[in-house]
Amino acid sequence: MNFDFSDDQKQLRDQARKFLTEKCPPKAVRVVLDGKAPYDKEPYDKELWKGLAEMGFLGVAIPEEFGGAGAGHLELCVIAEEMGRANAPVPFSSTVYLAAEALLIAGSDAQKKKWLPAIAAGEAIGTLALFEGKGNPSPKNVKLTAANGVLNGVKKPVPDAAIADFAVVAARTGASGRDSDISLFLVDLKAGGVEVKSLTNLDPTRGQAEITFRDAKAEPLGAAGEGWSILTQVLDRAAVLCAFEQVGGADRALEMGRDYALDRIAFGRQIGSFQAVKHMLADMYVSATLARSNSYYGAWALSTNAAELPEAAAAARISATQAFQHCAKNNIQVHGGMGFTWEFDCHMYYRRANAMALGLGSLTYWEDQLIERMRKKNAA
Repeated sequence: MNFDFSDDQKQLRDQARKFLTEKCPPKAVRVVLDGKAPYDKEPYDKELWKGLAEMGFLGVAIPEEFGGAGAGHLELCVIAEEMGRANAPVPFSSTVYLAAEALLIAGSDAQKKKWLPAIAAGEAIGTLALFEGKGNPSPKNVKLTAANGVLNGVKKPVPDAAIADFAVVAARTGASGRDSDISLFLVDLKAGGVEVKSLTNLDPTRGQAEITFRDAKAEPLGAAGEGWSILTQVLDRAAVLCAFEQVGGADRALEMGRDYALDRIAFGRQIGSFQAVKHMLADMYVSATLARSNSYYGAWALSTNAAELPEAAAAARISATQAFQHCAKNNIQVHGGMGFTWEFDCHMYYRRANAMALGLGSLTYWEDQLIERMRKKNAA
């Protein structure tokens, strides 16, 4: 079985890397990170977002009938990896991995026609409102209620909510204590009854916000009582896609550390010639390579809708999270004291690595998911 990408997919990767290298260099990321005008109110690169749409990257996995390229999830994995390498300051994951995937899984034809073409064209930003404070994904943690077509409650943190046009919201519609108490809804965040407040977070280039719903009008997404089943599918898909983004970030952090180790001279030698630095870079390479292997397996399972997707998604999520955090931290160590300064780019990847580690639930949550899913599979 060949888990490598095809020549066409590799060509797409080269095209995406060339585009992002030109349009999203570190200095462009820094402008958003610094929060200076016009990014003080809308913390993302609008021109880059527009360019991604024009290149067809936003709609690469969206069917042609809904305005997308109709390529597939393997192509989206390729794009995700390059987004991670570039540390792109755009709402790509919240819109493409979460909102668009929820629509593709459970949206009605009318809902898809309304939102998917807008996403592909870069005219709409979406997000998933799941969390309500501390805690991992769980039906028990959903307190926001839905009744008579309106929502009441608070969601936080919600990725990119301050700039989003709509949200897929998890709400409680029953009191039986079962997973079927949760349903999903589509909410126009620009409509009445919705208040959005930005939150301070580790990586300002991927904003987080609090959304308060007060009798906010909501449209059902999927059948009533099937919300948690749909969410599980969305999170598994997003876990694989985020894993590729994390692999891209890990590889870039490794490259940064390697290049600095070859350029920096200390005691008359390249610091890369010292045993301790060699070991550090070797460990980074091993973790990044292991994460890539697991992510490729996840990509295969996602693209074929294989029965192994739940375990493959969890494995990819775990290894990619560990690799990105490990490589981002050790990149700073290789750079020494300079690596801790604002002037060097190391901290941008360290911020992103730790922010992404919590975005879909903690590392411990996904480890528990992997164990439980493997246990059930073996029992069957």
